Amino acid sequence: MNKQKITEFFDRLSHSWDSMLTPDENKMNEILNAANVKDGVSILDIACGTGVMFDYYLKHNPKKITGVDISPGMLKEAERKYSDNEKITLLCADAEEYSFSEKYDCCVIFNAFPHFPNPEKLIKNLSVSLNGGGTLTVAHDRGRKAIDAHHTAEANEVSRGLMSETDLAEMLRSLGFKNICTRTDDTIYIVSAKKQ
Repeated sequence: MNKQKITEFFDRLSHSWDSMLTPDENKMNEILNAANVKDGVSILDIACGTGVMFDYYLKHNPKKITGVDISPGMLKEAERKYSDNEKITLLCADAEEYSFSEKYDCCVIFNAFPHFPNPEKLIKNLSVSLNGGGTLTVAHDRGRKAIDAHHTAEANEVSRGLMSETDLAEMLRSLGFKNICTRTDDTIYIVSAKKQ
């Protein structure tokens, strides 16, 4: 996958992105629970887009939220909605390459994992950004088959398919994560693990 094409793809969709979303409160809460989002935590939201998860995080009173996305268009929309919130910082960067200067308690990749060309490089880089005992969560609000079918039809050039929960769990284990939990079915995909 070409990162320039990924950026351009999401820039094109940025203005209509929010109108295409139909978040399910129960699924969002399940993802937040798996991600260990709670009062006072610092959150790194990777491929945050227009800030889809921000309102859900804010309900749990986090200390801070850093939203990262490779698409300037997506971040412009997020900035428009959240510029007055002092807890939220936005960063336009390639999360596979960027050297994070801060450490976080929670790192969440929501509805975005198939769009990263090198998932192992991404996880390694994000591991450095986590505090010891911090939680890394990869989540989708649909099942793997539905995600892959959608991407094949709508985003084939910018998606490599969603890694199976078994393969992702094994990758996390090999990179030193522990307490790996998975919850996947036809309606949801969650893989969560703690940094040692």
